[in-house]
Amino acid sequence: MKDENTNYYSYSAAENSEIRKIREKYENADHKDSKVDYVKKLDRSVNNTASSVSIAIGIIGSLIFGFGLTCVLEWAGELFVPGIVIGIIGMVISLTAYPVYKRVYKKKKEEIAPEILRLTEELLK
Repeated sequence: MKDENTNYYSYSAAENSEIRKIREKYENADHKDSKVDYVKKLDRSVNNTASSVSIAIGIIGSLIFGFGLTCVLEWAGELFVPGIVIGIIGMVISLTAYPVYKRVYKKKKEEIAPEILRLTEELLK
């Protein structure tokens, strides 16, 4: 007859290791990234934001330019002059991609700089 107050426990190193790994995944999900990782993430966000905006502008400009080129080459009779105008507009939009990149990069960098400086000051001490 078994005693009701007795607990039986079986130990398995493999199971405990697996359980610890699972637990660590969920524990880390609740915690914020370390400060170093957060600084790296902020730094990457500056370049990624500027790159995304300039790439979008470049693609839109290229598509507009391509449409203008199509108008000139395919429908030369009735859409020749509008095709040239549309193509020039597309070129201008595409050429603004780099200045927009520089502007967005500078603005985002100024926006994030105080936080990065504060965090790096804490890390360097």
